[in-house]
Amino acid sequence: MHNRDSIGSATDSGPAPGTPAGSAAQAAFERVRFILVEPSHVGNIGSCARAIRTMGFDGLCVVAPRDPQFRTAPEAVALAASAGDVLAAATTYDSLAQALQGVQLAFATTGYAREFGAPPVEVRAAARECAQTLAAPGTRVAFVFGPERTGLSNADVQRCHRCCSIPADPVRASLNLSQAAQVVAYETRRELLACAGTSDAAAPRRDHSQPEPRADDPPAGVEQTEAMFEHLAQGLMAVGYLDAGEPKHLMARVRRLLLRARPTVTEVDILRGIASAMVLPRRLRAGGKKGGDRQG
Repeated sequence: MHNRDSIGSATDSGPAPGTPAGSAAQAAFERVRFILVEPSHVGNIGSCARAIRTMGFDGLCVVAPRDPQFRTAPEAVALAASAGDVLAAATTYDSLAQALQGVQLAFATTGYAREFGAPPVEVRAAARECAQTLAAPGTRVAFVFGPERTGLSNADVQRCHRCCSIPADPVRASLNLSQAAQVVAYETRRELLACAGTSDAAAPRRDHSQPEPRADDPPAGVEQTEAMFEHLAQGLMAVGYLDAGEPKHLMARVRRLLLRARPTVTEVDILRGIASAMVLPRRLRAGGKKGGDRQG
């Protein structure tokens, strides 16, 4: 499922992040077409739907697909993930000429120069020209990708105004079709947002592997962490890990480690409880728990 001729080269519905519905930037996103010419694998079509939707695009066009039922093919649906709407809405054409109707600027994605084709430019430069073209109302731009095994034919390349490529490792420059679409969509997104002066910053997603901050467990204060480090030093000496006569930099490293974690009051208490267990056996501490020695 590799496209020798691809240039390199996810999953919510709605406007692209940072592009409010109805904005000029969103209108530009809607005027970009990603055209797949004679794709052989339905999975690649589904993956391309996901790739472009991740970057806020939904204009997927398919020319003469090997499987006309690709929209409902299980592999395509699975690989489209949450971009099933883009896959279902993909338009089909009998020829590239038909798919390019209404387009003012078309880029052929190809990994090498063609005898009668335009010299390839890097995809970032192509994306910049795309954004400049779309600044004019009503204009449309297309990026054209060839079949997985052979790439675009010379005739199809010559139907396009420009050629673009990704500066990949020349020894192994082949990318999967959807990877090529992903890179092109990413670079185009960057340029469209920059041209519109729209921020692409999104609210950071919470790391669900970490617990939610609790109001009743605030970060420990300096006096609490200092008492913790003193207690830990006692514990480490009790088990013979810290030599009081030659401490070197052990406690400094422990400090750096734990302060980087920004421990809460409860976490400090847990560490002090561990230190207490190192200093005195549990049987000697029975009934003698105090603040700072409780275990969590």
